[in-house]
Amino acid sequence: MAENRLTREEDAVLQQKYLRALSSFEGIILSQIDIKNKLGDRLNYSIQAGIIILGAIAISIFVLLLTLSAQINRISDVVIDMNVHLASVADQMHRIREHMTSMEQRVALLEDIEDMTRVMGGAMDLIDSDMAAVGDTVRGINFHLATVRTNVGNISANMDIMNHEVQAMSHGIYQVAKPARSMNKIFPFP
Repeated sequence: MAENRLTREEDAVLQQKYLRALSSFEGIILSQIDIKNKLGDRLNYSIQAGIIILGAIAISIFVLLLTLSAQINRISDVVIDMNVHLASVADQMHRIREHMTSMEQRVALLEDIEDMTRVMGGAMDLIDSDMAAVGDTVRGINFHLATVRTNVGNISANMDIMNHEVQAMSHGIYQVAKPARSMNKIFPFP
């Protein structure tokens, strides 16, 4: 009987130890679950913050692309305008070349005057008419030179416009790049 009593007491002690160990194990498991839940919440917050940051970067890149597209369209318009003026200058230069050829031909006629001193009286009327034509040609050249000057002035004005557009584009790119620089300060990458 004494042995039975001892065995029962030992069983009761063992059972109490078992229950304590079981409750300790349960507490450890619950604390691990709680820690895992907190880590999971932090991970979710980090993922959400990363998604928001990536969205902001995507929007910044989109705005940058729109700005660049608008600037490229402006530059294209200026270049097309310059091409029109350059074509006009080429046409004026062609006309000047024709007038120069005409002048050379008339000057060649003037060189033959030395051989025609005998017929100078009749040739003077011819020379007068040729000189009038040369005067008209020179006036035409002056007119075309004025047109060329105007076209060169237009080209210069277009270059100034293009320079201002490039400066505006540079300023726009600088403004658009501010969020990216801020992001680089927050998240520096090697």
